[in-house]
Amino acid sequence: MHKDHTFSTMEEDAALLAELRGYIESSADGELQQLVGRLERSLAGRSQALRERESELARYKKMYERSSSLAKIGVWECDLATEELTWTDGVYDIFELPRRMRVTRDLILALYTETSRLEMEALRAKAIRECGSFTLDIEVRTARGTSRWVRLSADVECEGDRPVRIFGTKQDITYEKHLWDQMRVLAECDALTGFANRGVFETRLGQALAPAAQKRLAALVLLDVDGFKQINDTLGHAAGDECLRRTAQRLSEVFGPDSLVARIGGDEFGVLVFGPRAASWVEERVAAAVTAIRLPVVWQGKSVAMSASIGFALTGMPDVGAARLFVDADLALYEAKKAGRDTYRRSAPRTSPRRPHRTAPLTD
Repeated sequence: MHKDHTFSTMEEDAALLAELRGYIESSADGELQQLVGRLERSLAGRSQALRERESELARYKKMYERSSSLAKIGVWECDLATEELTWTDGVYDIFELPRRMRVTRDLILALYTETSRLEMEALRAKAIRECGSFTLDIEVRTARGTSRWVRLSADVECEGDRPVRIFGTKQDITYEKHLWDQMRVLAECDALTGFANRGVFETRLGQALAPAAQKRLAALVLLDVDGFKQINDTLGHAAGDECLRRTAQRLSEVFGPDSLVARIGGDEFGVLVFGPRAASWVEERVAAAVTAIRLPVVWQGKSVAMSASIGFALTGMPDVGAARLFVDADLALYEAKKAGRDTYRRSAPRTSPRRPHRTAPLTD
């Protein structure tokens, strides 16, 4: 560690003062000797105060380094003229690079995912233009190949209107991100089946019918497991739960990863089918779903008979919103049950208002 410049100067002053004392002691002038004594005592006091201050600063530095390590945070800065980077130990640790090694922007940007790099560069350029600041969560892969999420904060320092440097903090938020993802899953997924819950289903249905929807919604499918109460009453709720899980899995396999499968009630499921708006294409998949669910479920060595009633409504009418589409599919489901269950029905074009057998949960 380099000596503090102030201490070096005071040591030199002390040497000069000692030399001066040698000259003065050889003289008979008592006042000069008293003056030198006062100077020596003053110098000793200042030296002690500065040493105490250095000790205090060292203690604070140690506390900062310890807290930064616990918080997984570090400070960085970049000279905008030279693009030279300066990091504290915490940033090196986040990127799993040897401390004190020379780092360049190209080296670090290569560790960003492409999406994070493009987002960061756009915000950085804007902040430099406006002498502003930004905060962004970025995804990186460290020098050792570890995937991490990092919260990047940046402020641009300007001299007049000229930006001269950009600085800020980087904090490892991987654990926070993991907890947030878990909370989101708990909020959006049905705890029993692991598929989407009713809230997500309703939200996605509304979004899928919006004019600016990215995916093309072909149909809304509603399904009830036939005789589910009897399964619970005869084999127990654990067996019933397994039947519901298998039903969700089979729906997902039939309709594919592009569609959304959701449990929207006790033994009720909804599917948002994305793809071409062709009746034959949708009907083939609905028929396949009836066949797939018909396969028995094995529970504790027993074969549990399964079947389902399905109703579906096609999209494509410009005036059909989420609530009406749900009612149309629900009416078709009711017709499938009336037909003896273990089958499906497609909603018929409306010629006159009909009263559904239950209230639709959605509003346009």
